Amino acid sequence: MKLITVILLFSVLYCVQSKNWLTDSARFLKEAGQGARDMWRAYRDMREANFKNSDKYFHARGNYDAARRGPGGAWAAKVISDGRESLQFGSSGKDSDADQFANEWGRSGKDPNHFRPRGLDPKY
Repeated sequence: MKLITVILLFSVLYCVQSKNWLTDSARFLKEAGQGARDMWRAYRDMREANFKNSDKYFHARGNYDAARRGPGGAWAAKVISDGRESLQFGSSGKDSDADQFANEWGRSGKDPNHFRPRGLDPKY
């Protein structure tokens, strides 16, 4: 419930400068929802693939797909990625930095296949 409230408030604040703030807010919320779905799909695929050294690829792919939705998708990708990294206990700072680098790579529109490991099933 808190996340929905934050998303709603952020979308209103983000779009209030526009003459069409209601339409812009609705678009932002739609993009954020689609971006969250893209992030979930990348996570689900990573778990399904269960392929060694593929996590950076799936981080980059999820962020890339979400950011392509628009500002709402990019925002959702950043919030989800940062939240996930802050909640991962027991992972080294080095691994977390590499994950964040892959997240930024994808969000900036760069090709996530840069991180794709050899031998990963083509369906991913």
